[in-house]
Amino acid sequence: MLKVLFFAALRDQLNTAELNWPASAATVAELLQQLQQQGEPWTSALARPDLLCARNQAFCSPHDAISSGDEIAFFPPVTGG
Repeated sequence: MLKVLFFAALRDQLNTAELNWPASAATVAELLQQLQQQGEPWTSALARPDLLCARNQAFCSPHDAISSGDEIAFFPPVTGG
């Protein structure tokens, strides 16, 4: 299983902060595709080109490999003022 976390506006859009997901995806991009297959609001919330991701608390690329037991986090870009 993967532990998948959602932060900030994503958490609000998806109405969930965390879920456990079967570890059948080989990459972060494949995981995103699987999550988007749940329909709306998942499709639009996770289709953002500026979406950031982290694997085991380190920024990663959507092309990075993932495996069972990993923690994958998704969040919008952080801005400050």
